[in-house]
Amino acid sequence: MKKLLCILLALMTVLPGFALVQGADDGVMREGLTSIGLTRLMGNGINLGNTFEACNATLPYTPGKDPKTYEVYWGQPVTTQEMLYAMKAAGFDTIRIPVAWMTNATDLGNGDYTIDPAYLARVRQVVDYARNAGMYVIINDHWDGGWWGMFGSEDPAVRQLAMEAYTGMWAQIATYFADYSDYVIFESANEELCARLDENSSRYCSDSTVTLFSENQCYALCNQINQAFVDTVRGTGGNNATRFLLIAGYGTNIDQTFDPRFRMPTDTAEDRLLISVHYYDPWSYCGASTADGATAWGTEGDFKYMDRQLQKMTKFTRQGVGVVIGEYGALPDGKGNMKANDLAYHAHFLDLCDYYDFTSCLWDCSGFFIRRTLKMSDEEMAELYLSRNAASEAGIPYEDVQAAARTRADASIAAAPATFVEDAIVITEDSTAAWLMWNDGSWSLSYSVGDTYNPDSISPGMVVTDAQITGPGTYTVGIDFTGTAQGYSKSIAFSALGIMNGEKLFPNFVVDIKEVRINGEIYRLKGRAYTTSDDGKTTRVNLYNSWVTAVPVNQARMHYGNLAGATPTPININDPIIQRIETIYITFEYGPQKTN
Repeated sequence: MKKLLCILLALMTVLPGFALVQGADDGVMREGLTSIGLTRLMGNGINLGNTFEACNATLPYTPGKDPKTYEVYWGQPVTTQEMLYAMKAAGFDTIRIPVAWMTNATDLGNGDYTIDPAYLARVRQVVDYARNAGMYVIINDHWDGGWWGMFGSEDPAVRQLAMEAYTGMWAQIATYFADYSDYVIFESANEELCARLDENSSRYCSDSTVTLFSENQCYALCNQINQAFVDTVRGTGGNNATRFLLIAGYGTNIDQTFDPRFRMPTDTAEDRLLISVHYYDPWSYCGASTADGATAWGTEGDFKYMDRQLQKMTKFTRQGVGVVIGEYGALPDGKGNMKANDLAYHAHFLDLCDYYDFTSCLWDCSGFFIRRTLKMSDEEMAELYLSRNAASEAGIPYEDVQAAARTRADASIAAAPATFVEDAIVITEDSTAAWLMWNDGSWSLSYSVGDTYNPDSISPGMVVTDAQITGPGTYTVGIDFTGTAQGYSKSIAFSALGIMNGEKLFPNFVVDIKEVRINGEIYRLKGRAYTTSDDGKTTRVNLYNSWVTAVPVNQARMHYGNLAGATPTPININDPIIQRIETIYITFEYGPQKTN
């Protein structure tokens, strides 16, 4: 605490006009405004992506470095007042500013988390740009070089420093912006409050090679950090005593935040907490690196799935907690190309946010709104966002806004096709199919990744061989990539053989891979594939899964119970043939587990 007070005193002495309100912000905290009431005023939001969170975690901190050097580090232009005026004119009422405070502005590697005054001043300048434009502002600490992994260090002193640095960081930020109005919102984290707290991917936590926390412990730590955030900000006083605070959900994942292990912090202020989650479902569509590699989206099931997922967040609005979808979008590719049905995707998303009473911030790195030209890249998308901004709904009773949104959403669902794929295997509760889940190494090609068999989730040009499973027997699944835009799969990011409903219809059956052919040649696996299940419904055999670091011995099945040599990565992605996969076919026997 003594060190923190010294930091704050130092900031006050080196910055003339410290914590004074700038620009159009009047410092007013509106009485009687609840967090749900606030989300109705926040309208459309947009992220200032790849800007203040741009960083290089491998480089040491450089004191006195021009903050604008970091701002353009990932290819974005320097932020200007004209840019924020143009964003507001394009229909965006809120701007979310992701920031890499620790990596760019502190010497945390040497235990010093004092934020560089120049960096604070530059962030404040952009906040003032937004306030001059009449926008709401969300400030967070983003991925930030992965420093969050310090919470999972093997060294207790490093773990203690992580919490000290976290609360010290927010004490500085909150004090610096203490006199700004309730148009300025602080967000506790980005996507890091989850198993990432136990990652060891940065220079801050390279000492740790052991996973310290179970999932239950990660949830508990997430809740502890969010509570520390609220307590720290409230403790700085002034407008921060009642400022709206945005609480990052567990990994900002809807399902994981919906989990009862996630708890909202307690607060001394009433109705001043909001909850943040992100929505990029399905990632094979939203995040595909090329527009022509994105999986198809727009079936009746796709529209309904989005509806079901967002509806889960009404758990919080029923408790009086406003919901902010802090990031979302069917993202343009690196060349600015939009994806098929992207207008329908975003329109349905905005309809559902209106219906369920949420606000949202589009993730953007000059893909939707081009910062160098100060305009939207797509005319239809521009019309959509202008038609859904705060001004377009001003004065209209919320019930009317909600009813109109539900009518549009239902019409979209009714007009959607049942499937895009002819002759697809139809799955019911009493039938099953086997398929090969796939993400190529460049994330540009994908097929039905996840525990639900979805033949519509396929990149254009891929030809798949799926198998209807009727009982014990020999089956073949595979993919032909030669008809895709790139003509082959560039290595593998993830692949698994899935059998929908396998655990229910054929419990304890084992997949025994007999042959793998890549580009027509027999491929020898570098380890033994095992049978398991993630959800207790779909049987899975990992072929390359880097996220699983150990065989789940209590869940893995192999004939005779022999797990020797089992691995979640039996395909070696360093093999030359894996770098250019034109075709892959896997033949397997499926039957009861042999025990003797």
